[in-house]
Amino acid sequence: MARNEGVLDRVLRVIAGFAILSLVFIGPQTPWAWFGLVPLITGLVGFCPVYSLLGLRTCALPKAE
Repeated sequence: MARNEGVLDRVLRVIAGFAILSLVFIGPQTPWAWFGLVPLITGLVGFCPVYSLLGLRTCALPKAE
């Protein structure tokens, strides 16, 4: 599983994931906030299955040697 997310994309996903996930514990305390795990995990791993399906990459391609 090759990475397909750039650094900025990963940082934004982790921040958004934590922000959405915090709604489980504070704020409206809605169970829908558990969907915050999706951007959090994809940001930590560096791979997005949707990007893969659409053929998108936000990270630099490895250099050919």
